[in-house]
Amino acid sequence: MLVKKSFQQQTIGSVQIGNGTVALQGVKLNVHCFMLDGVLIDTGAKSLEKEFKPFLKQLDIDQVVITHFHEDHTGCAAFLQKELQIPIFMNDRMLDYCKKKADYPLYRKLFWGKRKPFQAKAIGNTFSSHHATWDVIETPGHAIDHLAFLNRETGQLFTGDLYCQKKTKVVLREESIPITIESLKKVLTYEFGEVFCCHAGYLEDGRAALQKKLEHLINLQGTIIKLYEDGMSANQISKTLFPKKYPIIFFSSGEWDSLHIINSILEDHLKNSLTV
Repeated sequence: MLVKKSFQQQTIGSVQIGNGTVALQGVKLNVHCFMLDGVLIDTGAKSLEKEFKPFLKQLDIDQVVITHFHEDHTGCAAFLQKELQIPIFMNDRMLDYCKKKADYPLYRKLFWGKRKPFQAKAIGNTFSSHHATWDVIETPGHAIDHLAFLNRETGQLFTGDLYCQKKTKVVLREESIPITIESLKKVLTYEFGEVFCCHAGYLEDGRAALQKKLEHLINLQGTIIKLYEDGMSANQISKTLFPKKYPIIFFSSGEWDSLHIINSILEDHLKNSLTV
């Protein structure tokens, strides 16, 4: 299979950005990492290590913080730890998982490579850099250990995979849209301006972007519940609301699918209905 890779770097204000892209059989995916005040947020993918290395080596990194354990965010962590001796911090929920060899489906290894084991330390509720204190905000939904990082000094928010795009079309099987909704509500209680997303990149009016994402998901949730209560099955709802079948659905053998959006909302709805 022919895998095409590319890498771009840019600087926005005081934030240095690396963006790697992998394209394979009609599916194109990208991932960013960000550097600010000695802090590197996420590390890029192992499959893009050759592209990320020159960028990472030129940075004056004091510490690495990880938004979540997925391999496109942790793929170069072992390199940073072993070759550059940089400490790594993340949510303690997936520390043991990251100490072991990569354990995820073949298609993800084709895109993102085989992440090598690394030893991270548990991150606290806050941490410090040269000129700022940072808030560590728990934002599960996409992943159980997902975190966002807010630089109090600059008001810049680094959201990992919380945003990605305004209108969610497909999600991983284990994702929860209701939990993502609560995470969006949580971050919007903080004071911030610019947002840096690990897939969408720089969002100048970050608050407005996150608010629109939240509104879309709340509306989608309401529509799905109404269709279900009108008698439609999860599959019928999925075909109605998401008629397009995206390449990633087939490529991932269904690990990514629009149906998972429906199921996560209906599971939460039924659970809440039982507790009323």
